[in-house]
Amino acid sequence: MSGRAPKFAHNGLDLRTEPGRERSARFVAIAGNIGAGKSTLTSFLESKFGIRPFYEPNDANPYLTDFYGDMERYAFHSQMYFLSAKFRAHLELAQLLDDHPETVFVQDRTIYEDAEIFATTLNRSGVMNDRDFQTYMSMYGAIRDSLPKPDLLIYVRCSMRTLRRRIKKRGRTEEQNIDLNYLKGLQAAYEDWFGRYDLGPTLIIESERVDYLSHWVDRLELTTALERVLHPGTQDRAAVAASPSEP
Repeated sequence: MSGRAPKFAHNGLDLRTEPGRERSARFVAIAGNIGAGKSTLTSFLESKFGIRPFYEPNDANPYLTDFYGDMERYAFHSQMYFLSAKFRAHLELAQLLDDHPETVFVQDRTIYEDAEIFATTLNRSGVMNDRDFQTYMSMYGAIRDSLPKPDLLIYVRCSMRTLRRRIKKRGRTEEQNIDLNYLKGLQAAYEDWFGRYDLGPTLIIESERVDYLSHWVDRLELTTALERVLHPGTQDRAAVAASPSEP
């Protein structure tokens, strides 16, 4: 990652219902590696834009602690749990989008990441065997095309060094002994997947270069970038939303 890279990078795609007609994003998805800052950004979107959140159900996975203790034994169990949980969340979200056409929703981590990054990385590293992986991907493929696609994908990116520091600082017991090679594999898979992502508009946030919780200039820049893709044509509200008088 170059130090000269912009803090925020939009792929230039417009949100449109038909040629010449802009619309606001209603389904926002946040993607990023463990410790990248997805949940923090989700909370920010909720507080600043009133976007209704869907949080990643890490604490509810009954296999997660076992997985970090014995990855080969519990990889399939843990990934299947996440897949089923994300499927339920997506189905619920699809219904909510139909029932509440004026409400914007944000999802902390997508079903695409569960399969195309986490499960794929486990298989490539030999942690999940080919038979289990093929069973998993068969299930994933059967449900993927039936789900609503994000109107906007926000990729939260940061360096390995920052990821490790944040994981240590937040102190989740099950994460403290994550294998470094596993984390590096996830990081490489994220870059590969995001480079191929073509389901809609994207916004990259270089999270280690942005402190939007403490510094109002960063908060203003982030809010302006988000307004550009969340509400095309209404960017003037960004200055008000990110005023330095706010806490």
